[in-house]
Amino acid sequence: MIRHVSRQLILVAGIVSFLTIAGGKAQAQERPEWQEMYWDILRGSHLGPNDGWFRTAVSQNKYNWPSTLKRYDANKNGEIERSEFPSSDVDFARLDRDHNGVLGWSDFDFSAHALTMSPGAMFFNRADADGDGKVTKEEFDALFGRMDAGKTGYLSLSDLQAGFPQPGGRTGSLAIQTGPSKETLIKGLFRQEIGSLQPGPNVGDKAPRFSLKTFDGKEDISLSKLIGPKPVVLIFGNFTCGPFRMQAGNVEKLHAMYEDRATFVMVYVREAHPTDGWQMESNDRVGVTLSQPKTYAERVGVAKTCVSRLGFDFPVLVDTMDDAVGACYSGMPSRMYLIDSDGKVAFKSGRGPFGFKPAELEQSLIMMLQKK
Repeated sequence: MIRHVSRQLILVAGIVSFLTIAGGKAQAQERPEWQEMYWDILRGSHLGPNDGWFRTAVSQNKYNWPSTLKRYDANKNGEIERSEFPSSDVDFARLDRDHNGVLGWSDFDFSAHALTMSPGAMFFNRADADGDGKVTKEEFDALFGRMDAGKTGYLSLSDLQAGFPQPGGRTGSLAIQTGPSKETLIKGLFRQEIGSLQPGPNVGDKAPRFSLKTFDGKEDISLSKLIGPKPVVLIFGNFTCGPFRMQAGNVEKLHAMYEDRATFVMVYVREAHPTDGWQMESNDRVGVTLSQPKTYAERVGVAKTCVSRLGFDFPVLVDTMDDAVGACYSGMPSRMYLIDSDGKVAFKSGRGPFGFKPAELEQSLIMMLQKK
């Protein structure tokens, strides 16, 4: 039955895609994001950072480098000096990502995708044994013990080179496996497990209103009541999205740093990699093995496990089984928005996992908080 339905979906979507593409270049440029994804799946893509909607669904930011430079570069020298920026030293230091004492284009360059291979990312993946997005001292010490094969009490250059080999592969990505069948990917696409079929609101749009219950059932929270003097950081995610779990520590640190100046809330959406969908070996290794919840109660149960394991201490709301909020905001499998005091979108991250970059949202948040 599933195979039959999947083939029907492929056929229908293929006809729609063909008609759109056949309409000429102008129509092709207006092709919906989901068709971009569908078309690349049919061509054999395993959904890397340059495939499907990841190629075009990049972040949108009201506070980009050109607008920031125009706003603060008083002496017109192409960079923003500390004296030109009316913020605290802490805020300025967070913006100055290359630590050279001025703000320049490179500080606002987030073109590298969120799973880009790096020594730090490789270390994190090896050390975070429980997959909760945080490396504890115990995990750090355990990794040292595993790499110190000769039990010498120190790590040599060769030990480190063996533990963190030269990154390879075409995409240079972490935590994304290849190999699922086209049928699995097509089912994941139309079930909205690998992403919403809708693009979500853009920067400058009014943030769509919604009201959802918290995972513990104690509150009904409406977005309209959160909008006010403080910016709203809106986070979407789910437990079986390994890259989302990897970012949990970054999200939690972001909340700890700005909870007095911004309102944080998360919407828990449908699972990205359930056992009855695109199952991930990386999930199996850390005991995250569950099927797609069939009832709201089941989804709430998984959300509770997620909150407990990742340690979030901001409100976590659970989307309804029709995925109304997640689909509207294009929140699956993970995404972030920054909403201003007028209820408008000021920052929209790219689609997760590649576009989910808490540091990029933090930069926009700092810029929004400036008085000038």
